[in-house]
Amino acid sequence: MKKIDICSESLSRRSMLAASGLFVGASAVAVVTATAANAQAKVAQTAVGYQETPKGAQQCDNCNWFQAPNACKTVAGEISPQGWCKIYAKKPG
Repeated sequence: MKKIDICSESLSRRSMLAASGLFVGASAVAVVTATAANAQAKVAQTAVGYQETPKGAQQCDNCNWFQAPNACKTVAGEISPQGWCKIYAKKPG
C-alpha cells in the first residue's frame, strides 16, 4: 500500500494557491499600468490629417473624442472646435 503524506500535499496545494494569487494580482497591476499608459498616448495631428476647418457637418465640437474647450481624447495638441480629422466619430444620440 502506498503511503501518502497529507501535510506535504496540503502545503503544496496551499503554496500553489498562494503563488497563483500573487500571479493574478501582478497581472492585474500590469494590465492597469498598460491601460493607463495607452490612455495617455495621443496621435499627432499630422497622422490623422487634422485641419482647423470642418468637413461639411463634421467638426470637432460634435465629435465623440472632442473635449471642450479645445482638446481631443485621441489627438495631441490644441484642437479647434470647428476643426476636423480622419478619426472623426459623431457623438452618439
